[in-house]
Amino acid sequence: MFTAKDVKELRERTGCGMMDCKKALTETNGDFDKAVDFLREKGLATAAKKASRIASEGLVDILVDGNVGAMVEINSETDFVAKNDEFKTFVRNIARQVIAVNPADVDALLESKFIDDESITIKDLLTEKIAKIGENMNLRRFARYEGGVVGYVHAGGRIGVMVKVEADLANDDAMAAAKDCAMQIAAINPLYKDRDSVPAEDVEKEKAIITAQIKEDPKNANKPDNIIEKMLGGKINKFFETNCLIEQAFVKDDSMSVGKYLESKGVKLVDYVRFEKGEGLEKKEDNFADEVANMVK
Repeated sequence: MFTAKDVKELRERTGCGMMDCKKALTETNGDFDKAVDFLREKGLATAAKKASRIASEGLVDILVDGNVGAMVEINSETDFVAKNDEFKTFVRNIARQVIAVNPADVDALLESKFIDDESITIKDLLTEKIAKIGENMNLRRFARYEGGVVGYVHAGGRIGVMVKVEADLANDDAMAAAKDCAMQIAAINPLYKDRDSVPAEDVEKEKAIITAQIKEDPKNANKPDNIIEKMLGGKINKFFETNCLIEQAFVKDDSMSVGKYLESKGVKLVDYVRFEKGEGLEKKEDNFADEVANMVK
């Protein structure tokens, strides 16, 4: 049903004790997401959201050309290759390609003719780089915006954020505010833009979890339903303030929200996208002892 490794991973993701994690997986028949919800309902989980596992190497890059921006993620097997100048140039060329041809998806991007040499496709170019560099690579995803676009790349390509805004970006204050917004997204990784963008099912799920948490607390055992409802309302508002970018406290001045800060600089956030290299991908676990044993067989 589940293994010791599953228990360990649940513990790493939630911060809960080993026995609590084992019980949660037992109660939920090994379902990871349900186990996280179970721990939260019991008030045991220390994190409101499950952290994405960062496993693969590679690079996230952003290119803004005029009013068009592109962000791409290309994965490699090792960090060594990701630091290679030829690999970096390849990633930048893919961003140029995305801006130029506006592909519908990754498959369309791979089949498109390379803008610098129409005798080959991007898929051909990728195959050529794999053969030359000697390591498998994957063109994983991209995003493209038109309009007021500002990009921010953090930690040498580990995280990239691209924001689309309505603003006069020729104005230094507006440009700085848009960049500040992108930096906040990189650091905090908000789940939603604003409360209107939170799916109804997410709100209902959160309400159910919070209600269970309230009722689990012995101090609330004799409180009437109307008081429980008020407590629920307050906690849901806190959920929005924590997880919705526009309502979050601005990291450089927590006396105001991100929304109020942007408004004060004449900036309206239209949309944003955040990539963190390798999020959600499993990394091959190398066992050095097994590798040596296999070599001498």
